[in-house]
Amino acid sequence: MKKHINVYTFCVIITLIIFAAFTARLVDWQLINSENYRGQAYADGAEEIKSEPVRGKIFDKDGKGLIVNQTRYRVAVRGTELDGEEKSVFPTLISIFDKLKLAYHSDIPDAVPDGETYIFADNIKSESAGAVAENLQKINGASVEPYLVRTAESPNLAPHILGALGAVTADEYESGDYALNDKTGKFGIEAKFETELRGKSGEKLVLFDGGSAVSEELIQSAERGSNIWLTLDSKLQKIAAESLAENVLAAKAEGKAESEIYSEKGHGEECSAGAAVMLSVKDFSVLAAASYPTYDLNKYSLYGDYYSSLANDENSPMFNRTFDGEFACGSVFKPCVALAALESGAIDESTQLYCDKFYDYYPSNIVECMHYHGMQDIYSATAHSCNWFYAEAGRRVGIKNICACAEKLGLGVKTGLETGESGGVLAGRNDDDWQPGNTPRAAIGQSDNAFTPLQLATYTATLANNGTRLKTHLVGKITSADNSKINKDYTKPETALNSSFSKKNLKIVQKAMREVASTPEGTAYSVFGDYKTAVAAKTGTAENSGSDHAVFICYAPFEKPEVAVAVVIENGVKGKYAMQVAKDLLDGYFK
Repeated sequence: MKKHINVYTFCVIITLIIFAAFTARLVDWQLINSENYRGQAYADGAEEIKSEPVRGKIFDKDGKGLIVNQTRYRVAVRGTELDGEEKSVFPTLISIFDKLKLAYHSDIPDAVPDGETYIFADNIKSESAGAVAENLQKINGASVEPYLVRTAESPNLAPHILGALGAVTADEYESGDYALNDKTGKFGIEAKFETELRGKSGEKLVLFDGGSAVSEELIQSAERGSNIWLTLDSKLQKIAAESLAENVLAAKAEGKAESEIYSEKGHGEECSAGAAVMLSVKDFSVLAAASYPTYDLNKYSLYGDYYSSLANDENSPMFNRTFDGEFACGSVFKPCVALAALESGAIDESTQLYCDKFYDYYPSNIVECMHYHGMQDIYSATAHSCNWFYAEAGRRVGIKNICACAEKLGLGVKTGLETGESGGVLAGRNDDDWQPGNTPRAAIGQSDNAFTPLQLATYTATLANNGTRLKTHLVGKITSADNSKINKDYTKPETALNSSFSKKNLKIVQKAMREVASTPEGTAYSVFGDYKTAVAAKTGTAENSGSDHAVFICYAPFEKPEVAVAVVIENGVKGKYAMQVAKDLLDGYFK
């Protein structure tokens, strides 16, 4: 019995000695002399290869994938495997791809440096990958490998917002954070949240023998990128995009017909673009933001000739009109002037002014109204969109008070959107040459006033929110790769400005906007007079260098506002088309 115990003890001791030796050797390899051994490995034909992390996804507010990753195949040519054979490898590859009728990159280098990889062809579908691999079996230095392609699930839906990837710049490559063939976000969400989406690269040491990889050692595992959840509602975004396209084309067709009848320009015949934004009044999150014309994000990312066609398109489909377009706003500016005039005491709820069509207080700067409205108060003047009333109200309150009120409501100031935006133009602000005679025209939304559709929606939401302007935002949260953890939460409303507007004056302006849609003489009554949900609104026809812009803002429901909408149809002239886009969005939201 004792003999058996001794044998057992002896085996245990021998086993422990062996494990200790292995452990000591591993410590020596990986900790004490790791750099020396790695250098020796390089000398013997090894390469330290970066493994690109899986990029995070982009979702809408309900978790529907907007940008996802799909498996494709590519042909990689590695510098260490070539040993100066580039001249023969590339012609052979070209011959193979021409025979298989597959596309490849045209910018073939003279040489591929050691430690670098050149992607000869990519976006190869699985049905073709096998044929390519079979032809590459005897070619040293080239191999077929799978990779993930960044893909938009609905490529025409929100390309201006989502953004795209592009080749690394020289500075990015030299920073050491990116490999030669890595791609980075170039605009939109892809660019703004590059760090979160990209994750962290991994590293492995690969040993080659005769051009073939024989072993590899993991140095650092790649970390998957985080997922970005936008506040966009895909359903509402689709409605906005489709309605914009339909109504822009309808406005253009009617304008063309009228220009032929009257043998003159200016009826909307050049209408070709527009934008629409819907915000949640609860937290000023962007539920929809469509810019027309749009484009296919997947084609943009993959095909250079498609990008060229977009760049040469006179209608500028790549221009994000929702966030960057600055448009003359017209009469949708009048609720701002009404609030400024009420706050300053220039007018009150009972003030009545007589409209005789031509406001000529300043004879050298006459403002013309569309009709002879006669006696008007703030309610009828807003419902009728009376220029005479608002020209006089603007003169009384003064440009400084108008600008101060506009800024509080979100006009002429950036909203705080994550992806960036234009700041808009506020007429008379910081203008040393401004003359009092210019104010009446600015008060009806003309002069230099030009705002983004996003600002107009923010302005409308602020009026609906009783004067409190929240930070407009597009991102709801950032989660871990498996969505099990929320890394950052942006759902809590952030106040941009707590205004000191009188509640009474706000109620007056809100009621006046309600009459725009609810009274038979109101300029939005034709579309919203019998609408089941009570809507507060303001129409606008904005003069500019071509046909007038058709502009419309609204919020609903009137008593307990949930959403605010702004629509601009460039050169659309007829307000009914902008109103129809808003109605389609409200239908989608409430139904």
